[in-house]
Amino acid sequence: MMMSVKPTGSINEFNDPKETLMMHINNIPGIRYRELLRQTGLSNGVVEYHLSALEKSSQIRVDRQRENRTTRYYSISIPTQESDILRQLRNNVSRQIIKFILDNDLCTFNEIVEHLGKAASTVSWHLKRLNQEGLISVKYGGEYQLYQIMNRELVYDVISKYKKSFVDVVVSNYTEMVEEL
Repeated sequence: MMMSVKPTGSINEFNDPKETLMMHINNIPGIRYRELLRQTGLSNGVVEYHLSALEKSSQIRVDRQRENRTTRYYSISIPTQESDILRQLRNNVSRQIIKFILDNDLCTFNEIVEHLGKAASTVSWHLKRLNQEGLISVKYGGEYQLYQIMNRELVYDVISKYKKSFVDVVVSNYTEMVEEL
């Protein structure tokens, strides 16, 4: 007598947890821990254990940011310079600032604040971080501070190279939001 097994559709049912985690890290470089939990359906302990093993075996690079208590995961094949840019692009406000400055080259603080529609203090905080990370530079021209992207070509390359991963995250977040309603 043959027994049939009905698949439930879970991605983890037939895959090794390490393979599943690597697939998500490769598809969405800079993915955060909570995103990995949601997308893989693996338990907290399983994710923690296998991420630790992947890091120890140098299959992934873990970027721990103490100031904002975030941890992001990258394939070891992604150059550090690209992952530094990706880390900033994964933040919605920083991504909007970077895109605006790319589109307009030299921008004043007020132009950025007006375009984003965010509080001046929020924009200031993000600009300071982007400057500290070396993504933007600040030029002082009279009474204005002018902001521009430091390495435009590299930023454009990273955006175009990983564009699909940004779309996937937005679609995934939207789908989860709709399912919760």
